[in-house]
Amino acid sequence: MNALSISSSRFVITLLLAAVMAATRWHHFGSAFSLPDASLAVFFLAGFYLRPPLFFAGFLAGAALIDYLAVTVGGVSDFCISPAYGFLIPAYASVWFAGRWYASRHQQAWSTLLSLGGALLLSVSAAFLISDGSFYLLSGRFPDVSAAEYFTQAIRHFPPYALHAALYVLLAAVAHAVVIVASGLRLAHSARRP
Repeated sequence: MNALSISSSRFVITLLLAAVMAATRWHHFGSAFSLPDASLAVFFLAGFYLRPPLFFAGFLAGAALIDYLAVTVGGVSDFCISPAYGFLIPAYASVWFAGRWYASRHQQAWSTLLSLGGALLLSVSAAFLISDGSFYLLSGRFPDVSAAEYFTQAIRHFPPYALHAALYVLLAAVAHAVVIVASGLRLAHSARRP
């Protein structure tokens, strides 16, 4: 692949990931009218496809801008904006680094799906512990909630948190496979031309 096609591929991937995050981040949990937040998957995929740290910083800035606009213009509650908000940086870094880690092991083979699943599950778990734990400890929103009550709630909230990220990454993996197969067919077709 030449430098121009790598550059144009990065541009397209960056736009797609940014659009998905913008479309889903307004309402973090989703509803009948909106999809669940894809930010975890976006950061994981950015780590996989767009490895330079500049992309990580750009997506962080994009997430903060979306949150700012959602609260100030979109009428979304500012409940999640607290002293714990800064802990989203290490939370998103955990999934971004996992995407980078998986990129170094990825092959066009079914056998790498176990590594993909493991990297995603571990990093999403770390992101949950960081973001949810810091919110519980630092937000001031739960002064009367005991640690046992918090863990009961966290156990309930983690499965959809992880499932949403996994579904978005699964959709991206299917799209990736379709592009690879289509590229292979196009190359095979052009090789047969006289």
